[in-house]
Amino acid sequence: MKKELITFRNPKSPISETFRTLRTNIQFMNVNKRMKTLLITSTLPGEGKSWVASNLAVTFAQAGKQVILIDADMRKGRQYSIFGVAPRPGLANYLAENGKNAELSDMEKYVQRTEIEGLYVISAGNVPPNPSELLITPQMQRLLDKLSSQCDIIIVDAPPCELVTDAAILSRIVDSTIVVTAHKFTKKANLQKTIKSIKNVGGRIAGVVLNKVPIDAKKYEKSYYYGSQLTTTRGKREAGCAVSKKDFFEEEHKKPVEDKVKIEKEVVKNEKTEEPKQNKKVENDMPDKTQEILRQVNEYLQQERNNLNDTKRDN
Repeated sequence: MKKELITFRNPKSPISETFRTLRTNIQFMNVNKRMKTLLITSTLPGEGKSWVASNLAVTFAQAGKQVILIDADMRKGRQYSIFGVAPRPGLANYLAENGKNAELSDMEKYVQRTEIEGLYVISAGNVPPNPSELLITPQMQRLLDKLSSQCDIIIVDAPPCELVTDAAILSRIVDSTIVVTAHKFTKKANLQKTIKSIKNVGGRIAGVVLNKVPIDAKKYEKSYYYGSQLTTTRGKREAGCAVSKKDFFEEEHKKPVEDKVKIEKEVVKNEKTEEPKQNKKVENDMPDKTQEILRQVNEYLQQERNNLNDTKRDN
């Protein structure tokens, strides 16, 4: 798969989070009726409709949904290259070959599994001479009805509205449509014309996606940061940045680490110096009974010396 699938390759990026927000908005757009088929189109080529369709399909699959992505841009399909699947057989082959009597089992060779669990792709297939005529036939409606019973949501990647009528035709048989626009590229008049063309045929507009908006990643992370407060200190906790042990000690005790080490050395030195004094103090604090015994022994020894001296004088 190519790098266009940012929701798969970097699911924690700001762009991936935006797609998850879009997915949530779509899911709760109509609580009374569950949306099963969604059309993605644009006003002109280059606005990123295929990129939006593919990444939106990935986010639905990541949420545990069974998703089928249909590449209905039969003139210039790109989904096969984005997901790395076979370009054919595809939608054009199915609509041209199977006709009215196609069974659900016949679609197995057209629905291709991707590397993403729960996500399947139907490529555009061979370029037909009459794409619009194939889409307007009842086979396309029956295809959506059959696939809807096998999955949670179907996302249809359609051609731009300003060039061909394919998107307008498909908007009639899906639950809703999203129009992709590009920042500083799409003109207001073109967008209004696209929305009007879809509504004129009875299609429903779910909303408009503004694509290719510059993002300041650092600003985004600073304002929306998932960090651990336990590894930070006062003043730095709000910024969500980690601090070193040295900074933590200085913050909590308001003293440099070097001063702490110096104080510890002085304490050790004083302990070594005062050790003899402590021993002397212990000797002076001997119990009174022991002192009395020593005194008596000294008196006995002194008496014996005196007796010995007296005996010598008598002789």
